[in-house]
Amino acid sequence: MFEYAPAPESRDIVDLRSSYGLFINGEFVEGSGASFKTVNPATEETLAEVATATSDDVDRAVQAARKAFGVWSALPGSERAKYLFRIARLIQERARELAVLESLDNGKPIRESRDVDLPLVAAHFFYYAGWADKLQYAGFGRRTADGQGGAKPLGVAGQVIPWNFPLLMLAWKIAPALACGNTVVLKPAETTPLTALLFAEICRQADLPPGVVNIVTGAGETGAAVVAHPDVNKVAFTGSTEVGRIIARSVAGTGKKLTLELGGKAANIVFDDAAIDQAVEGIVNGIFFNQGHVCCAGSRLLVQESIQEELLAALKRRLGTLRLGDPLDKNTDIGAINSAEQLAKIRQLSDLGESEGAERWSPACELPGKGFWFPPTLFTGVAQSHSIAREEIFGPVLSVLTFRTPAEAVEKANNTPYGLSAGVWTEKGSRILWMADRLRAGVVWANTFNKFDPASPFGGYKESGYGREGGLAGLEAYLDV
Repeated sequence: MFEYAPAPESRDIVDLRSSYGLFINGEFVEGSGASFKTVNPATEETLAEVATATSDDVDRAVQAARKAFGVWSALPGSERAKYLFRIARLIQERARELAVLESLDNGKPIRESRDVDLPLVAAHFFYYAGWADKLQYAGFGRRTADGQGGAKPLGVAGQVIPWNFPLLMLAWKIAPALACGNTVVLKPAETTPLTALLFAEICRQADLPPGVVNIVTGAGETGAAVVAHPDVNKVAFTGSTEVGRIIARSVAGTGKKLTLELGGKAANIVFDDAAIDQAVEGIVNGIFFNQGHVCCAGSRLLVQESIQEELLAALKRRLGTLRLGDPLDKNTDIGAINSAEQLAKIRQLSDLGESEGAERWSPACELPGKGFWFPPTLFTGVAQSHSIAREEIFGPVLSVLTFRTPAEAVEKANNTPYGLSAGVWTEKGSRILWMADRLRAGVVWANTFNKFDPASPFGGYKESGYGREGGLAGLEAYLDV
């Protein structure tokens, strides 16, 4: 029997300051609002004090972006590409530093920030750098010999990103915006601002012209000021459906272009001919990756009735091997919940699931004494009317339902106000295509889950928002076509 040996990643590579300002016009400046603390969710220790941007600060950032737009948009695409390539390489060079900082500020396991988030962040900048000088060949209308026509940049992009993938969501937003010739004012989430501020340092290191990227930190009021600013031409938001509705109402009739990537309640559908062990790994990845803090998480498991017992037995065995604990330990599978508020929401919905009659199960799991923690949890005996089958929990909680026929699987999978993603597990290629054609989801994974590529568009239907990020579709969102 082998004893467990921790494998901690050193914090020493990160040079944390005691306080951080706003990044406006290429400089770090003081914010006008009261500063706030960002904490390590695994220990509750304060990491740093961060400035709050008021509407006046946001106005300064937008003015800087507007001034820089004249310079940035006039550059040939090949020149903009050089900056993006430089940023991508700097991200690779500083990947370990960024990964450690992300895990400290967010609570996610270092293995995920190191092996998933950071490679994808660099890949998005590399991908969109490649498009910067080819926009006229992207299918949005070619320019004539005298330079007329073709797709043009929109202007200033106001971007608001969430706390679950702080640096990756930044890359999804900033890389296509800059490639297309726009400038950016970005607001990171209040609980995870530190990697965005380190990215601001990378922009300076890459000699990006001042004002092309501006980072304003703060809470919801700061984000609302970015969205509502009259000189912002494009709004991009990733976050909750409730806030998405507010933003959609606020920009209606203003002429601003808008993309929303909101909540999800994805179905992971396992047929009786699926490879059980492979499906179990996909289920675990689908809901317990990043503590379930994933908008496209496979939070509803639809399993064919005939294999329910076999699959659940294998799934419970696998959950018993997951290691919960220090996010900086390279052996950790389940990290900390991002905040006390999110932990309270997960607990509330889980308790509601029990009170509505579903059966709750978690593996034997010792939770640390400090920090915000929730064990991997699954519910059986779930009805479609249960709250845990309808509401986005945004935590490591899986609801298990059953089906008998493919038609019933489609009906149950689509019985949700969301439509961001789905997974299908079967050996029959024809069944995968049949299902994918009928599932109302922006992304359908076949015999895998949570696979991302910068060349592939991502987005949803219904209350999961509209517009696409990634790929060619991600370019269109930042162009006047």
